[in-house]
Amino acid sequence: MDRSALARKLLGSLSRLKREDALDERVRRTLVRTLYTQPSSLAIGAFNGIMSSLIVAIWSGQQLFAILAAVLSVIAIARLAAALRMSSDDSSRTTRQLELVYEVGAFSYAFVIGTMAAFTLYLGLSAELEVLMMANATCYGVGICARNAGRPTIALGQLTLVVLPILAAAVAIGTTPMLFLAFTMVLLLPAMASITFNVFKTLRDSIAAAEQSERMAQQMRKIARTDVVTGLINRAGLNQDIVEKIMGLPEGQMLALFWIDLDRFKEVNDLLGHQIGDRVLLETASRLQESTPEGSTIARFGGDEFVIFVEVADRREAERVASEIQAEIMTPMRVSGDLLEVAASIGVALLPEDGIDADTLLQNADLALYHAKVNGRKQTSFYAPSMSRDLVRRREIEAELRSAIVKDELSIFFQPIVDLESGKIRSFEALVRWFHPKKGELRPDEFIPVAEETGVIVTLGNWITARAAKVAAQWPEDVTLAVNLSPMQIRAPGASLGILNALRQANLDPRRLELEVTESLFMDDHTATDAFISDLSDAGVQFALDDFGTGYSSLAYIQKYPFTKVKIDRSFVSGPDVGTKSDAIIHAVAELGSKLDMEIVAEGIETMDQLRNVREAGCTLGQGYHFSRAVPDYLATMLLAQERDDDAPKQAIA
Repeated sequence: MDRSALARKLLGSLSRLKREDALDERVRRTLVRTLYTQPSSLAIGAFNGIMSSLIVAIWSGQQLFAILAAVLSVIAIARLAAALRMSSDDSSRTTRQLELVYEVGAFSYAFVIGTMAAFTLYLGLSAELEVLMMANATCYGVGICARNAGRPTIALGQLTLVVLPILAAAVAIGTTPMLFLAFTMVLLLPAMASITFNVFKTLRDSIAAAEQSERMAQQMRKIARTDVVTGLINRAGLNQDIVEKIMGLPEGQMLALFWIDLDRFKEVNDLLGHQIGDRVLLETASRLQESTPEGSTIARFGGDEFVIFVEVADRREAERVASEIQAEIMTPMRVSGDLLEVAASIGVALLPEDGIDADTLLQNADLALYHAKVNGRKQTSFYAPSMSRDLVRRREIEAELRSAIVKDELSIFFQPIVDLESGKIRSFEALVRWFHPKKGELRPDEFIPVAEETGVIVTLGNWITARAAKVAAQWPEDVTLAVNLSPMQIRAPGASLGILNALRQANLDPRRLELEVTESLFMDDHTATDAFISDLSDAGVQFALDDFGTGYSSLAYIQKYPFTKVKIDRSFVSGPDVGTKSDAIIHAVAELGSKLDMEIVAEGIETMDQLRNVREAGCTLGQGYHFSRAVPDYLATMLLAQERDDDAPKQAIA
């Protein structure tokens, strides 16, 4: 190889060294770590070096080799001790410190073993000793290039320090074989440099690829744990963070978990669009971050629900945090020019008194949230053990109610609705009754809310309509049937078709069916409600607005939908706050009904005075215990028959 080629080779090696120095620090640290792996190989090399040098020192009998053997032994033992004692994973040591410690030992050992080999040649020791030291030195230099290829400067530096003394000795001797040996040593450097850099490149690229893969994996994990709308952690991130938080919680420290649900958020999406809904969620997330203590973990659990957990000193601090969250959320927010007022219901559970693990804490906070919503929304509810008992009770009722429908344990009772002018029965309202075989009669307010929550109300409502229609088909044609409908029942697929099929099977004229709905029906899905009312109205079914005066925007609903009857809530007729104001309200509603050609039903009439008041106010129909409680179907038939019998003589006289 000519000098120019050798120079190009060395320049190429230097260039590669510069590129290697620009590696990412983490990759470099990983490469340095390879120097300290497998200390057993260092131990084997140290043993060979020490034994070889001792043999040469003993067999040659020269003091120089004894000194060199002693120095080599000290260096070898020190290197092995350093490799065993130092850890590349020790964050207190820099990468450069680890390299420097290794370089000092490695370069010293290489130079001493190369020098011993050179002196065995130069001083003309026996051939056996020359072969022994030359084999140890050159094999060490070549082998170390493979072992330390992760740091080429160290590997080639060791090889160079081994080769240079041997090269100098060969040139000094000057014989043809020695000069060829020197030439061989020169060729060994670029050859091993090429091999070392190839191994280094492969190793570096593999580590760099692994690092890149790890970074991408971390990025994907972060994306998988992050909510795209708000930037908060999502449910997956919450599950991980809350477990870590609980495991790392100091003994005696309390943790509060807040489960937040935005009230009527669906209306924002339906009326203003999902884009505005996302803006509201983003603004809510920002407000939660501002109003919660430092160190709080905030997650969007899904939909319009957020979960926050934070360390607190006691229950009072948790109450203060909940109050601040409520106040921050309820502050009107301006989104795309619209001023929106958003309210929230919050359920709170505390660790350790409400649970000592994440699942229990989340479940109890969810229960508390449920009670906050049931009790009127816009409030905070802390978990109490009674809530769990209520949950067990609701699940028991749900299972038994499903079974009761299948086993035909339910009954339909009928309460008359009376014409206040003539006193005649104009209609019957169908009411469900449940006579449990073991628990006796269960009140509707015990199982109807459970049916609403669990979706059983759809099956139950269809069953009531079908059963009541069959009974009503046997009544005189001028008597109608009133059935209460649940909003969930109306939103069920094929709801209107199910009712028409029930009428057809019972052979009941659709005009004799009055469906009573409350204002809560119109708060959510207007499209489904409009289609339902339109389909049945076209078929002749009548609609009545029930519990009038207890909801919102009642007049707007009366104007929009084809109601033929309005039922004034019993709280205005026989409630605890009955008085001048309630009488004025009844008068106003009755006058409105007269103007709109609608009948007005006064509910809850229990006394003659109440009857007189609502009749004088202009109500046309009445319902309540004053006339009759709800009765079984056969008694309803008897009431009608008795009424007809009483009218017979009068008609004959007339």
